[in-house]
Amino acid sequence: MAHESQLNFSTEEILANVPTREPLIVKGVKGHGGFDADGHYRSPRTAFRVPAIKAWQEKHVATSGTPLFEIPADTISPQVPNAAQVKFLLRSGVREPMVRWLSEIAIVEGFGAMIRDLPVPPLATFIREDTAGTAIAHLTGGLFEAHARDEAGWSEEGGHRQMWDAARDAALSNPAISPEIYASLIAQRGTGQPAALFPELGQQVERLIRFMANVLAIEVFATSTFAWAEEILSDPEVSDAPIDAANLVRFIRADESPHVEYLRTALSEIQARTLLTLDGKPVSGRKVVNDLAERGIRRMLRDRLNERPVMVRDLIRKTANVKDVDALMREFDALDTPWTPPARYADLAPERGAAPVA
Repeated sequence: MAHESQLNFSTEEILANVPTREPLIVKGVKGHGGFDADGHYRSPRTAFRVPAIKAWQEKHVATSGTPLFEIPADTISPQVPNAAQVKFLLRSGVREPMVRWLSEIAIVEGFGAMIRDLPVPPLATFIREDTAGTAIAHLTGGLFEAHARDEAGWSEEGGHRQMWDAARDAALSNPAISPEIYASLIAQRGTGQPAALFPELGQQVERLIRFMANVLAIEVFATSTFAWAEEILSDPEVSDAPIDAANLVRFIRADESPHVEYLRTALSEIQARTLLTLDGKPVSGRKVVNDLAERGIRRMLRDRLNERPVMVRDLIRKTANVKDVDALMREFDALDTPWTPPARYADLAPERGAAPVA
């Protein structure tokens, strides 16, 4: 195990597992992590990674005098649709939307494998101060690789991609999965890059910081997704495997904690440093991180508050095999719990009293 004063780790250490007695079996495949002698789930690749992150965080606070970077809690909007609405659909025999939503979550988790391919320029080329013994110095030394393996699995070992599939199949008794779901998600993601906010830093540097800020926002916003899924999948009235399915969600949530912590640590370290433009001029790391993170948060809120509700209603109408879909939608809408974003994001809120778009 890592000593509390240790700040430098090998890739092998960052990827090392804690000892477990029993493996996690997911859909007949050995998953990552496992269970200790007391039957408690232990997340994968945390023997050194967790104490390393704690040590880097303590070093950052002590040397910079600034707190760790946070995605403000008041920006985390609830999952759409809410748990009561999904349970209503399932009790009404409308299962296809939930099948699709869980499948989408699983697919997006699989996309996490892409983080290992994110180019990281030599740190000294764009950061003026020393970076020894930091999280940013370990991004390509195990942190990105551990994140990728957690999300998409590794070799013969399943990850979150397989765990979400297993939770869906257990709770909804192995539903048929349309191959169109994957293609649809790819089309929604698009291929274009957003306009550069800091072109003077160069494409690779801005992409690195933007990607980490966006992934952190996704991970933090996912807290509402985990609570949503756990509430639904643990309900024996609508779930065929309330214990096993909900436990898988709890295990995934435990695994995500190191992702949140190393990303906010690395972004904090960048905030506290001076970045260098392509021609060597100084730029505030704090401004770069804050501006890129803010744009990502606004994009996520716009999706949750405006785009996703339209897609949800459209999917329900297309897949609901009921006699009176209008009556179904009225009951569905009656269970909605409106959420008002913070005043600084008031421009993203749907107009009050506006009729839902079907």
